Formats: sequence, structure tokens, C-alpha cells
Amino acid sequence: MDRKPANTLVTVVVLLAVFLYLVYEARHRVPQPSVDGPDGSYVHLAMGNPSGASSDTGSADNFLMQKPYYALSYNNTKGTPNWVSWCVHAGDFGPAPRSQFYPDSDLPSIFKHVTPRDYTDSGFDRGHMCPRSDRTSTTTAANATFAMTNIIPQAPAVNQKAWADLEDYCRLLVQRKHQTLYIIDGPQGQGGTGTKGQADTIARGKVVVPAQCWKVILVVDGGTGTSADVGRVGSDTRMIAVVMPNVQSTGHGWAKFRTSVREVERLTGYKFFDRVSAAVIEPLKDQVDDVHVPAPRSHKSEE
Repeated sequence: MDRKPANTLVTVVVLLAVFLYLVYEARHRVPQPSVDGPDGSYVHLAMGNPSGASSDTGSADNFLMQKPYYALSYNNTKGTPNWVSWCVHAGDFGPAPRSQFYPDSDLPSIFKHVTPRDYTDSGFDRGHMCPRSDRTSTTTAANATFAMTNIIPQAPAVNQKAWADLEDYCRLLVQRKHQTLYIIDGPQGQGGTGTKGQADTIARGKVVVPAQCWKVILVVDGGTGTSADVGRVGSDTRMIAVVMPNVQSTGHGWAKFRTSVREVERLTGYKFFDRVSAAVIEPLKDQVDDVHVPAPRSHKSEE
């Protein structure tokens, strides 16, 4: 029997299916605000570069990676980001599914490459810094958040409870109140407690377990998801800052961990939102957010 016509038909069907999928995704794709303006200004660092990170490979522990969907400073010694920074606005949401974790091939070959397996049976979740649910407009955007350079070892009770509660709240502000958020978060210190007890590192010392997880959020009314939002920050702009212990006793509810952005600066040594006028931003950094927040809802972890 001649199988050539059958094989040709299968090939045509597969190619047609791929073509139709690409057409569907193109039609339903919402343009991502990764760059804007004729000068190519990069929105995920529009409010500043907290640690002065550099893309020079000599800065291995403060290595800047400017990705289409978020920016980060990578720490080669720790095997985690120092911080991750991104903008969230209404165009960032859609039906994209979750993906699989993967080593980040964008890292220089001379750097440490953390793999998903390095977290296996460690007692810690692969904790997203920029969450998948903030990047569901396309499959490509969602998949980008599963790079291991966007991941830290989080206690499951943090990742799946208080931290996830705050992520949900941020999306509520964008989706229901039509606000644009500029978010920076990261790990701090060393030594956390997972389901298998206390640990300073995992993967035989390859990845440092943080003692705390922090997040700072600039809430811009009328934001557009472009670098022009720097000029929209005013004396009444809301800022949210939290520091959570990386332990199993954290529980639900993020509001109890609120602090000032100034305190997070003291903790980390970073300078946040420094592209905003100092006369505007510095007084805001001393404030502790006290807006009433709703009780958290149940949800699935992205681990």
C-alpha cells in the first residue's frame, strides 16, 4: 500500500491546524506595553532601576535582564532574582493557560542556570515574582513568567496564601478600578521554613532560600501602561508595601504585613520609583497604606 498520499494529507492537516491557531492568536492578541514612544523607552523600568542593575556580565550578582513582559536583576550567587519589576494594566489579561517551568536560556552561558528540578522535593514552592495571572493576554506572555529567573523558593503557605491574596488584590485594582500598577518584588535575607523544615539553601547550595519576601506597588489612576505614567504620579497616589516572613505560619491575608516603601528601602538597600519627581515620591514613601481590603478568596497556586 502506498502511504505517501496519506502522509501528505496528515502533513497538510497539521500545517493547517498550526496556521489556524496562529491566526486565532493574532486576532485575539492584545499588544503588550513592553516599549512605548519613539525613543523606545522601556515601561517595566519606567519608574526606575532599584539597584542600578547592569547588563554587563561582570555584574553577575546584579545582572539586568530586560524582557518583553518584565525586567529583573539576577543574582548569580543566589540563583534567584534580586528583584522583578513590571507594569500591569487592563490589556495584560486574557485566556492564556498555565505553562511549565524552564531554565532561562537568556542568561549568559557563564552564569548559573537553575532548573525546575532544583526545587523538587525541597519543601518550597517555585514562587513566581511576576505572576502568570498578570500575563495572560497571550500564551507567549504567560509562558515568559515560568522562566526560572522569575522564581524564588517560597514557603507553600506564603506562595499559596498571603502572597497569592495580594496578587489577586492587585488584579482587582486593575480589572475593577481600571488602575495601572507598577510592581517590584523580590526576596531578602537567607533562611526560610518550608514543609520539610528550615533551610538556608536548596539544590545542594545552588539556590538561596530567602528569609523574607517583599513587594512595593505604585497605583496610578488614569495610567496608560506607558512611561508617560511617571508624570501621572501625584501627592495623592496610593503606594502599597509589604514584607512577609518566608515561613509556613504566614497564613491568609496580606494586609497585616503592610509597611512603608521607605522601610523596604532600608531592608533591601534599593531605591524605588526614583524616576518620579523627588518632591512627589519621597513623602509617599513614608506612608503606610491603610485602605480597607476585602477578605481573601480561595484560589489555586501556580506552583
